[in-house]
Amino acid sequence: MHQARKAHGDKVILDDVTLSFYPGAKIGVVGPNGMGKSTLLKIMAGLEEVTNGEARLTPGYSVGILLQEPPLDEDKTVLENIKQAFGDIFAKVERFNAIGMEMAEPDADFDALMEEMGQLQTEIDAANGWDLDSQLSQAMDALQCPDPDERVDHLSGGERRRVALCRLLLEAPDLLLLDEPTNHLDAESVLWLEQFLRNYPGAVLAVTHDRYFLDHVAEWICEVDRGSLFPYKGNYSTYLETKAARIEAQGQSQEKLAKKLKKELEWVRSSPKARQAKSKARLAAYEQMAAEARANKKLDYNEIQIPVPPRLGAKVIEASHLHKAFGDRVLIDDLSFDLPPNGIVGVIGPNGVGKSTLFKMIMGLEPVDGGTLDIGESVVISYVDQNREGIDPNTKLWEVVSGGNDFMIVGDTEIPSRAYVASFGFKGSDQQKPAGVLSGGERNRLNLALTLKQGGNLLLLDEPTNDLDTETLASLEEALLAFPGCAVVTSHDRWFLDRVATHILAWEGTDENPGNWTWFEGNFEAYQENRLERLGPEASKPHRLHRKLTRD
Repeated sequence: MHQARKAHGDKVILDDVTLSFYPGAKIGVVGPNGMGKSTLLKIMAGLEEVTNGEARLTPGYSVGILLQEPPLDEDKTVLENIKQAFGDIFAKVERFNAIGMEMAEPDADFDALMEEMGQLQTEIDAANGWDLDSQLSQAMDALQCPDPDERVDHLSGGERRRVALCRLLLEAPDLLLLDEPTNHLDAESVLWLEQFLRNYPGAVLAVTHDRYFLDHVAEWICEVDRGSLFPYKGNYSTYLETKAARIEAQGQSQEKLAKKLKKELEWVRSSPKARQAKSKARLAAYEQMAAEARANKKLDYNEIQIPVPPRLGAKVIEASHLHKAFGDRVLIDDLSFDLPPNGIVGVIGPNGVGKSTLFKMIMGLEPVDGGTLDIGESVVISYVDQNREGIDPNTKLWEVVSGGNDFMIVGDTEIPSRAYVASFGFKGSDQQKPAGVLSGGERNRLNLALTLKQGGNLLLLDEPTNDLDTETLASLEEALLAFPGCAVVTSHDRWFLDRVATHILAWEGTDENPGNWTWFEGNFEAYQENRLERLGPEASKPHRLHRKLTRD
């Protein structure tokens, strides 16, 4: 890419950008939502053209891309789509095996068959094609792909992405371009993907908000910001250090950003024991945090705001031998837990195992089939359905949040509505965007703004971290850490769960016991250690469930 410029109308995505890298490079791409990270990958894949300058792949090299909404062959099954990765190699292996049978025929042309077999063997050897079934099975298990015989036009968005990612990894292009590859993957699948990409012989460019992924895989970080690319040598932790030093040198104008980076760096450098101690201290400090929040209601419109909530009593959520099923499909079986005031629960598990159903049960929208689920009398819930149905796609973003009013009540405080919307990263003209044209990250930020303005003391956040840029994630983490109340959060973001969670509610279902959940006090890292001790290393490997998971 040489002096490349890309613009959509008046908006400049890339401005005089020059970029090149060697085969085998591992690059993480970060930057605020809407800055053109996905467009950068599409240009490299040849799906979009630059407005000026040059962008081309070196001749002789292949490229493959995982899009946020990947195209699949709608008339084929999951397995048929993934097998496309191998081109005609499967057919060549079948032909090779068939030749062995033909040689046993009395009138076989032995010389011609031997020549054909030799040619096939050379081609199959070159493609490493002798263990295709093994490669296929391993990748499908690791990424928890749906049933091989399921038609892809029946799949959810997350299932389609796993199928597309599986096919792309098996294609093994020289340049692998990944747009949010960890979305819709649980922790075990992400760990497998990290190891796979670290050993991948080709170059990898990954746009991702998953900061552990960036730490474990990336050798360079490329920051996309207002048309420019800023390279940082090293992984995400090194990027934080280098950027913090650069921002600090710029003086007071960037003081708040420097402070935020410094807080995240302090957490990165702390030991697991120190992180656990901080988590326990939060549970013991509810009264102190609640009093301080009421005494200091100063609002900072540069960051995400969670309004000071009503006080919580001793009981927040108590579940006793909870059971939930749809017909013969058991989602939750014999689950008991007690959420204390100031607790933040990370709910983890694959799509379709009952996380959203649990939210609906807490809200009273879904009945309990067995056991009890008690919500404390002092609890005020803030929740917005992740599907966000009912929002007019033509209504401007600012109006969706504010109702068209210049001032709005957030919790029990009246604030300027445009300032509140700006605190979620919607600056200037972005507030005038119609709700129907928002990107995935923008939709999630809108959902957060709608949820948090309700002012509850129990936040139910359904996948709030999906598609958010790293700066917004850090802002949300700081807001939750300062929040004197409770939150129940479904998320696959391990860094987020390590920073904010005081408890983990984890699905540990099996084919024999699909409704098995575990309640654990501690953050995600501590839960993973505990799980390894209890269940052994085999349970930590990703595997497909041999039953159909349906969306709940």
